[in-house]
Amino acid sequence: MTLIPFGEFRPDVVPFEGTNSERILNVVPRGDGYGPWSDLLVWTTALPAACRGVFFARNTDGSVALFAATATNLYKLNNTDFTWTNVSLGGGPYASVSSNAQWQFAQFGNLVIATQANVVMQVFDLTSSSAFANLAGSPPQSAYITVVGYFLVASGLLSLPYRIQWSALGDPTGWTAGVNQSDFQDFPDGGIVRGVAGGEYGVIFQDESYRSMVYAPGSPLVFQITRLAEDMGLFAPYAIIRAAEQIFFPAPKGFQYIPAGEGNIAQQIGKERVDRFFFGDAKTPGDVDTSSLQLMIGVADPLAPRVFWYYKSLAGQAGLFDSWLCYDYELKRWTEGETTGEYAATFAKPGLTLENLDPIAPGIITISGAANNGSGKVRLTISGLTSGLTNLNNENSVTVYGVTGTTEANGTWPFTIVNSTHIDLTTVNFVNAYVSGGAIGGAMDGMIIPFDSISTVSQRAIGAVSSGHALGFLNGDNLEAQIETADHGTEQNRIFVSGIRVITDAPGHAVSLGVRDTLQQEPTFLTESAVNTIGICPQRRDTRYARARVRIPAGASWTYALGVEPIVRQSGSR
Repeated sequence: MTLIPFGEFRPDVVPFEGTNSERILNVVPRGDGYGPWSDLLVWTTALPAACRGVFFARNTDGSVALFAATATNLYKLNNTDFTWTNVSLGGGPYASVSSNAQWQFAQFGNLVIATQANVVMQVFDLTSSSAFANLAGSPPQSAYITVVGYFLVASGLLSLPYRIQWSALGDPTGWTAGVNQSDFQDFPDGGIVRGVAGGEYGVIFQDESYRSMVYAPGSPLVFQITRLAEDMGLFAPYAIIRAAEQIFFPAPKGFQYIPAGEGNIAQQIGKERVDRFFFGDAKTPGDVDTSSLQLMIGVADPLAPRVFWYYKSLAGQAGLFDSWLCYDYELKRWTEGETTGEYAATFAKPGLTLENLDPIAPGIITISGAANNGSGKVRLTISGLTSGLTNLNNENSVTVYGVTGTTEANGTWPFTIVNSTHIDLTTVNFVNAYVSGGAIGGAMDGMIIPFDSISTVSQRAIGAVSSGHALGFLNGDNLEAQIETADHGTEQNRIFVSGIRVITDAPGHAVSLGVRDTLQQEPTFLTESAVNTIGICPQRRDTRYARARVRIPAGASWTYALGVEPIVRQSGSR
């Protein structure tokens, strides 16, 4: 048997007798083929509405502060019970973010700054704030912000879309042009400014151009701004990725990357690989829904040399991304995948204790009321005494979280059962009237997250917000993988395929054979067959051209898939 390695994901070119494939789904590249990629596993409670931005910041002690946005409010995660606290200015709401936009965040020292074009730039001091406030210094209302060196740079300005503006040196509250190096630059050509990639130097992206901005100490210009390319703009404003000092971005001409270093020119990474598949051409639409480019979100993997673009496909549900492209910039290979969510980002999780796990364990009991029990203690109205593996008849204490109004109820307390829908917190004095919300944590016995995967340190990883508005990491069960080979065969001779051996450590895999008699036909995929006890997926088919589609079921534990060995002979021979 001859080994046919799984080829490169290149849907733009014909997969005939080649080393490329039209379908490499829900996996990531490896040096020996492909490896698994995980599903989203949420661990916070839900935001009250669809997520329109997520950001994590580091406190001075290294701990994590997580922020999220809906269309009209800003929230901060409670690191104890993983509920979201409204930290909007004055409790909100703000003017709604535009339907084709998202909130953006940046950290500048102890300050977390949030922006969208319809509100004054907002600031939260990690050392002292309990809510966001208007950023001082009259900053411009802007869609995008980033940090370049020691400057906060604003772009997508509400009233001046061809301008970028930057703060005073080391002071994001200084916005008076000419004072402490704060200034602005208008661009007469290149189109609207769509964003800036930050770092030690910046790259300014417009509709049809991109430029470098390099700090020039002592110069009255502050930044040396140089156009690097014409007719090469940014396709989607939230799709800029900076990884390992390289910049990755989609242009209308295709996916690009700019090597590390000031003034470097973009190089193509998607041409004759994924560009036609994604963007389409003059006659055929691509996979991306161009009416929902706010859902094309770029994310760098902090744990591997990979970047991801999440996006809404033409077949996807409104308001959600449903697909992704992954590019491994060391192996220079692509894959595709399917994950549904509202927003994707790189962030870190607060460290967890066993007590912290209760609110995210399954079997949560909801709370619908709190009152004085007649003896001055808190009486809770609950959905029931049992839920999944949670059974209050067998417990001595409960962990209550998310109650508003009667906030004194939040915590872990001894309790007594009054009846099937009421319990008393025997040590909690009733003080505040109940407003809404609340739940009793679930049973850790039902946790599907292995305890050795619960982080006690705040290491960054890729995460997303689910369609149910809850935040999580991509560390759930492995997604169902599908990997195809190229077509093999000739017009002159028919072949008989009697089986496929898949070179993988994945248990329970199966193979479907794609067959056709002419290259003008589309392949017909036969009923798949599961791997048998000797490692073969049996097939019996006479054809001219054949390809193998390997399916590894969701939840399977595996590490590699290298290729296939077909059991094949010329038809009519023995």
